[in-house]
Amino acid sequence: MLIIKPDAVSRNAIGAILKRVEDKGFKIRQMRMTRFTREEATRFYAVHEGQPFFDGLIDFMSSGPVVPLALERVDAVSTLRQIIGLTDSAKAAEGTIRRDFGTTVQRNAVHASDSSETATWEIAFFFGENA
Repeated sequence: MLIIKPDAVSRNAIGAILKRVEDKGFKIRQMRMTRFTREEATRFYAVHEGQPFFDGLIDFMSSGPVVPLALERVDAVSTLRQIIGLTDSAKAAEGTIRRDFGTTVQRNAVHASDSSETATWEIAFFFGENA
């Protein structure tokens, strides 16, 4: 599961990010543009509730459109985590999505699932239980 965040959407980086993902062998199974309500963002990022960055994260993720994608390929989670790079765009490796399209720790262009279980939950969140 990948989400193109509001910062990347507002800078017209959707196509460039999709190309990188497809060039790494991912198949896009589902995709849509949507906008988190504050309540949806709070539910989606509930695992981070209580963290000092939580309120800013909710504000940011509900500030504009996002593009969630259900992706498929062998070793999808580990491969996707590798090509997006570290959370902090300044510390992400050269050539990663976050290094090339992100600007800060929070405005880092994309969110990616950290496990198969999380991906299953996140895909259901955006695309329904039978996604």
